[in-house]
Amino acid sequence: MPPRYAYLGPEGTFAEIALRSLAESRDADLIPVETVADAFAAVRDGSVEGAVVPFENSVEGAVTGTLDEFATGDPLHIAREMLVPVRLSLLARPGTDLGAIRVVASHPHATAQCRHWLRAHLPEARVHAAPSTAEAAAAVAEGADATDAAIASPAAGTRYGLAELVADIGDHQHAVTRFVLAVEPGPLPRPTGADRTTVVTLIADDHPGALLELLTEFAVRGVNLTRIESRPTGHGLGRYCFSIDCEGHIEDARVGDALAALHRFCEEVRFCGSYPRADGEAPRLRPGTSDGDFRAAAEWLDRARRGTA
Repeated sequence: MPPRYAYLGPEGTFAEIALRSLAESRDADLIPVETVADAFAAVRDGSVEGAVVPFENSVEGAVTGTLDEFATGDPLHIAREMLVPVRLSLLARPGTDLGAIRVVASHPHATAQCRHWLRAHLPEARVHAAPSTAEAAAAVAEGADATDAAIASPAAGTRYGLAELVADIGDHQHAVTRFVLAVEPGPLPRPTGADRTTVVTLIADDHPGALLELLTEFAVRGVNLTRIESRPTGHGLGRYCFSIDCEGHIEDARVGDALAALHRFCEEVRFCGSYPRADGEAPRLRPGTSDGDFRAAAEWLDRARRGTA
């Protein structure tokens, strides 16, 4: 049986584009699912080997549903990340005139990236939210919900037989969405020198400076954070966990030491994986933070404890 991978569907989404960029997708069955929660559930129940879901966008920020799925339920790991440029077009049924468009549908992240274009060119149009850009395109093709046009990728237009009325309507020319491949915990990818680590932390004792203490554990070891988000735990107002990305691999001494330090005073540290960075960007190490520096310090401490330093 070929391997099976899920992605946020339907066919024609940016998630499918991200999945098809992976070697794992070759000769695999690609399964579109309706929601991020469905994608995670398919991995957790063993229906698929992994699932590709959106993680964050360079314009609209984090995809909160994905962050929450990593923070709750049975733990899953990120095995890979993919960066997909977001090119958005206005799609409609062939023969549609731009002036006749009254209702536009798309995913909220996509419409937010086109808000200035919509205000300038379709100021009277109503915007409806769809679960994905491709589902919006499918709805237009089917004539559902009186939707006249969709904001989606050109690939979605081709998939659903729509005409591209206007290309590149995004307000941000270099918009990118980061996707991740979520898998069951297992052996980690080997360090490459250009890696990223994701964790979710819950501070045990809420007190002045608690977040600063958490951040200091990274800072004093020269570990750069590339993202930090607070998310409500659902257990009352004021209870938040922190979803964190940092440069480096858990096998790097500075990263492993920082995470071990968090484990001493956090109520929970959920490790979500160490994996190669899609942009291949290696961290710039401060003096005293390389693996060799940590080894030398540990050897000195051992000598000191034996009275031979």
